Amino acid sequence: MRIKWISVGLLAVLALPAYAQEKEVERVDNAGKVMQEILNAKESIPQDVLDKADCVVVLPSVKKFAIGLGGSYGRGVMTCRGGKDFKGKWGAPSMMALEGASFGLQLGGEATDFVLLLMTSSSASSILSSKVKLGGDASAAAGPVGRSASAETDVAMKAEILSYSRARGAFAGVSLEGSTLRPDNDANENLYGKKIEAKEIVLDGGAKAPPSASTLISTLDKASPINKSKS
Repeated sequence: MRIKWISVGLLAVLALPAYAQEKEVERVDNAGKVMQEILNAKESIPQDVLDKADCVVVLPSVKKFAIGLGGSYGRGVMTCRGGKDFKGKWGAPSMMALEGASFGLQLGGEATDFVLLLMTSSSASSILSSKVKLGGDASAAAGPVGRSASAETDVAMKAEILSYSRARGAFAGVSLEGSTLRPDNDANENLYGKKIEAKEIVLDGGAKAPPSASTLISTLDKASPINKSKS
C-alpha cells in the first residue's frame, strides 16, 4: 500500500510541469486568437498606430472582481519586433502579468480582453526588465479606434503605451492608468521548459517561438510587417 501511494504521489509531481506548460500554451494560443479577431473586426486598431508599435501585449479574459473596491488580474503574452532596435519581424513571446485596482461599482466577474501597444523602445525595455506602473513609470492612454484614425494625435504622440479593451464584442480604447504590468518569468519557465527571463527572450533571441505562438506572430507579421516609427 505504501509503495502504491508513493507511486501515485510521484506521478502527481511529474504531472505538475506538464499541466503548467499546457496552461501557458493555451494562454499563448488564446492571445493569438484575440489579436486575430480584433484586427479582422470593422472597428479595430488604426493601421497607422499599429505600424508604429514596438511591442504588443495581449491579455485574454482579464477578470474584474469585487464590489466597491474592485480589482483586476490578468496574464497574457507580449511579443515585440525583433532586435534591440525593434525593427525586425515579430518574435517569440514573453509571458506577462497585469495587476491593478479600480474604484467604483463592479458587479460579477466579467472577463475582458486587453491589448496594449508599446510605442517607444524605452517603455518596452522597462517592462521587459521590471514591474512598470502605467501612467506613472510609463505614460499611458486609451488608444484611438478606427482603421483610418491617425497616431498623430496629442494623446497618441505623448503616450508611451496605448491600451484597448474588448468586452461583449465591443472594442474601445480604455485607460489602465494605475495598473502595473510585469514579466511573468515563472510562466516563461513553464512555457519554455527552462529558466529564462523576458529580456532574454525578446532582446537576446534566447528562445524559439513555440508552435502555440504561430497565430499571434503570423497575424502581426501580416498586419504590420514593418516598424514605421521614427525612433
